[in-house]
Amino acid sequence: MAHILVFGGNGFIGSHLIEALHRAGHALRVVDVRDPRADLDWQGIDYRVGSMIDPIFVRESLDGIDLVYHLASSTVPSTSNRHPIADVESNLIASLVLLQAMVEKGKRRIVFFSSGGTVYGNPSTLPVAEDHPLTPISSYGVVKVAIERYLLMYQAMGALSPVILRPGNPYGPRQSATGIQGVIASFLAKVHAGQTLEVWGDGSIVRDYIYIADLVDLSIIAGVGDYCGILNAGSGRGTSIRDVIGSIQRITGRDVRVGYAPGRGFDVRELVLDVSRARRDLGWEPQIALDDGIEVTWNWLRGT
Repeated sequence: MAHILVFGGNGFIGSHLIEALHRAGHALRVVDVRDPRADLDWQGIDYRVGSMIDPIFVRESLDGIDLVYHLASSTVPSTSNRHPIADVESNLIASLVLLQAMVEKGKRRIVFFSSGGTVYGNPSTLPVAEDHPLTPISSYGVVKVAIERYLLMYQAMGALSPVILRPGNPYGPRQSATGIQGVIASFLAKVHAGQTLEVWGDGSIVRDYIYIADLVDLSIIAGVGDYCGILNAGSGRGTSIRDVIGSIQRITGRDVRVGYAPGRGFDVRELVLDVSRARRDLGWEPQIALDDGIEVTWNWLRGT
């Protein structure tokens, strides 16, 4: 049993990670800026409300901890470019507060959730391997890369033993349907409500969608072992927005109305992740096909 601290454990990914770690019998502490969500049983979990920007609070949160998961983020790609200074202050500076506190307290092990969807920018080759040049086109991606670089710096100094995960586009039950991030959740919610889907561009943008349970499995395998390094986390398959809409129409059996808006400059055109390193080094394999994951998410949304 490990004593694990999860920053950002109240969100979509974090809540699924907490569930899986709790089932595995680990002792858990969660830090989040929000009160605990109502759709999760928090019994037996040390839940603390606070900010990563507070060094005293962060140092106290690290007491007795063996492993840290860092999922906290206050921005998404579509909002980060509007306020890059706030992005740096709330995400990069907060992350440095955490890393410095870990070094000071001798806590070495951390899993950082970066972003496979933004750090590579518009890739020159597909699928994208972990050694592809990093050329982000959004502040969100720039900040993720900066945090990665600091982690690797501390690793080179012998102070930290990090795992850097670069997820594609996670989806599944509990994902917010606000439309800010998470196209599958947003589209399913709109179909359920009989609303028109909004597509930026012509629907040809390609993403690598990974079901939440597959992402959590890799997160735990990588975190509780002794692996250090960078790992893509995706399905290894690319799917266009048009194909996602086709899958949703087949699975829901409903007529889907689509409205198109001009494309956005910060959207990467095509992204498919090479996940062979996770397969080779950790024996991990994504299990859930896109249609199956969409069907599970649709049934959850309907309460069935």
